[in-house]
Amino acid sequence: MALSGLSINLATVRQQYDMRQAVEACLKQDIAAIAPWRDQVHAIGLSEAARIVSDNRLKVTGLCRGGMFPAADAEGLKAAIDDNRRAIDEAAALNADCLVLVVGGLPKGSKDIVHAREMVADGIAAILPHARSAGIPLAIEPLHPMYAADRACVNTLEQALDICDLLGTGVGVAVDVYHVWWDPKLYEQVARAGAKGQILAHHICDWLVPTKDLLLDRGMMGDGVIDLKRIRAAVEKAGFSGPQEVEIFSEANWWKRPGEEVLSTCVERFSTVC
Repeated sequence: MALSGLSINLATVRQQYDMRQAVEACLKQDIAAIAPWRDQVHAIGLSEAARIVSDNRLKVTGLCRGGMFPAADAEGLKAAIDDNRRAIDEAAALNADCLVLVVGGLPKGSKDIVHAREMVADGIAAILPHARSAGIPLAIEPLHPMYAADRACVNTLEQALDICDLLGTGVGVAVDVYHVWWDPKLYEQVARAGAKGQILAHHICDWLVPTKDLLLDRGMMGDGVIDLKRIRAAVEKAGFSGPQEVEIFSEANWWKRPGEEVLSTCVERFSTVC
């Protein structure tokens, strides 16, 4: 019997397993929903990854990641658009619920964040017809402002939803608690997204105090300060009914533990604190 409502983003066990091994370990915990990263898919080959998904009847809650649109010149933007089209094809082959977009930060040498955000909207618009044709929704994931320069110049749900409203059908958001828990407009914007069915994914982990590394020190659910139950309730009230997807980057802690322990802890915390 599959454990309902829980998905594992395979970054959570990327140091312990390749994609094939991670799927086997998840199935032993009765977890039948995953979200792989493109490098994990490429390492075993797209056709093999798709076979693993199909043979095990896995739900793929998202493919990570597309995006990274802002570029210093037209050639760089074209390369990003071409790569995103490939990512859409990969997501379609895996029958993924969405392609998660980490949109990108400032181009090298730039200080113009307004223009970077314009390039994000233009880039998504350029790939949207291909995504619609492939049946793959695009999930903009706003990242915490600490990543505005290098990873994502879209930093709040409000900003992401403004792009969704501009571009229309086929674009929504991934609500990652690590990035949005602090936002004073969070619940207002979750409700706004729900009104148009724009919530495509819900990612969970925790914010540790202190956080020792802003990228690689995410906490296991329950070990930090995020009100996970309240955010989940708001997301579900807004109409999202998909699994909660555990996504933890933890270089000094969870990536050093046995994969079986990490996954069993995810199951236990999902049941008790989420």
